[in-house]
Amino acid sequence: MSPAGLPGPYNAAMQSLNLIQMLAVWVPPALLAITLHEVAHGWAARALGDRTAEMLGRLSLNPIKHVDPVGTILVPAAALFLTGYIFGWARPVPVAMRNLRNPRRDMALVAAAGPLSNLAMALGWALIAAIGAGIGTGLDNLGSLMLMMGVAGVLANVLLAVINMIPVLPLDGGRVLNGFLPPRASDTFERIEPYGMWIVFALLISGIASPLIGPVIGIGVYGIPALFGIPPADTSGILNLILPPR
Repeated sequence: MSPAGLPGPYNAAMQSLNLIQMLAVWVPPALLAITLHEVAHGWAARALGDRTAEMLGRLSLNPIKHVDPVGTILVPAAALFLTGYIFGWARPVPVAMRNLRNPRRDMALVAAAGPLSNLAMALGWALIAAIGAGIGTGLDNLGSLMLMMGVAGVLANVLLAVINMIPVLPLDGGRVLNGFLPPRASDTFERIEPYGMWIVFALLISGIASPLIGPVIGIGVYGIPALFGIPPADTSGILNLILPPR
């Protein structure tokens, strides 16, 4: 067995990744994570009475409809190199709160749908990684790609789910919390929304958030693949191969 318990052929295939290989590993799961996260908000809103996203064509799985050049490309790349976390945003799916049947409760449910979709995708990518690990050496390149892409998909989706659930507006966690606050407390809480993204950046870049969200991310990143038979040591070895050096 070679490093992190991976079979020798996989290790040989994954000693180093060039730029094209790195993009092949990261771009599909990252785009899918962002796209389905936003579409999940729209699906939940439609189920709860608001068809705004549907009427504006935002329930599409075409990532171009959801990509924000800064928030989807530049900021996540910079955040990964600077903090070790993937952080960014897509074009928000529009939700008209007044159309929801129970606006305060339903807005919290719409917000929760995004991170829940990421957890579901993390499970799917872990299954893909497990299938890749089980493919024989005759298809080693395919198996290696599936294994690396699967682990990348787990990491991307766990990060998006956990960071988005930080209870600060305008993140999903802030909207979930806001749905359960009394009206007066909600009004006070909403006043921080214009500064919320700066607060989150400061928490991540300073490392203040790490003791709080780091263990949760670790449980997800290593625990989800373990459900499909990939030991944490193997996951760690793959991450060392696919993450940029810091």
